[in-house]
Amino acid sequence: MTQQTSLMDRFGRHVDYVRISVTDRCDLRCIYCMSEDIRFVPRSQLLTLEEIVRIGRAFVALGVTKIRITGGEPLTRKNVVKVFDQLGRVSGLKELTLTTNGTQLPRYAGALRDAGVKRINISIDSLQPDRFHAITRNGDIDKTLAGIDAAIAAGFERIKLNAVILKNRNHDEVLDLVGFAIEKRLDISFIEEMPLGIIGDHDRAEAYYSSDRILSDLREHYEIVPTTETTGGPSRYFRIAGQPTRVGFISPHSHNFCDLCNRVRLTAEGRLLLCLGQEHSVDLRRVVRANPTDDRPLRDAIVAAMQLKPKGHDFNLEAQPVIFRHMNTTGG
Repeated sequence: MTQQTSLMDRFGRHVDYVRISVTDRCDLRCIYCMSEDIRFVPRSQLLTLEEIVRIGRAFVALGVTKIRITGGEPLTRKNVVKVFDQLGRVSGLKELTLTTNGTQLPRYAGALRDAGVKRINISIDSLQPDRFHAITRNGDIDKTLAGIDAAIAAGFERIKLNAVILKNRNHDEVLDLVGFAIEKRLDISFIEEMPLGIIGDHDRAEAYYSSDRILSDLREHYEIVPTTETTGGPSRYFRIAGQPTRVGFISPHSHNFCDLCNRVRLTAEGRLLLCLGQEHSVDLRRVVRANPTDDRPLRDAIVAAMQLKPKGHDFNLEAQPVIFRHMNTTGG
């Protein structure tokens, strides 16, 4: 029987955070996330909702204290609120959070809050309707804005906006996005694009806009104060003087965060990914289906997988991606 109650990799990093993708499907088609003609995984290959909850419980039994539900767009999966309801009652889980594009929040925000979700991240890369539509390929910004308002009304303890910044696409909106976050009394994180999957004619190297450049842009208009605050993920946070809003930066290229990595990812198919930017993985779907009534093999597989966790990623914007899975498949 597994005796270990915490997860540690061979580099001495404690893993206490798992991101669980419940679907690779999404109602948007963001240019940095997937190809326009993407083929989704057959539904028969996805973990069932019951299997997702079972694996989540196993992680908590091994010392994980934070679970983030992701996708694709997680709220497009039928009956997904059951996952939040059941994981929200797991003893030892301190944080159950969600990343979403916001389009389904008018329908689900209240139920998510009741299920125990306290923090939520909402992706929004532009405030301009035409530009938002271009980046998402099919999105209606009014739906995402309505989702943000629904999340605020539901009373989550913390709401954070996520924006992937691309040169000559939306880098000129950084100030507007921060102003919007201040107006709504929300946090915001700016994300450097991650080179996962081949996505057509979008040139990632040409579109790269570093966190340092964003910070420089902001400092021309705001007094930005560094802080040691953390939400358990890779964001480096700053405070805007005189405002409750925090500005975070997720910088896989300019400020590599691998040394402090405390995360693993579970794909919607049940692959446990040990690194966002490497292909090391373990098939947990096979383990749970081979052992339908015994969680010991599942916990043992998770513990053993920590020895596969690499030291870091090898992202290279100038080269063809070595990771062929797209971000929606990885779990955003």
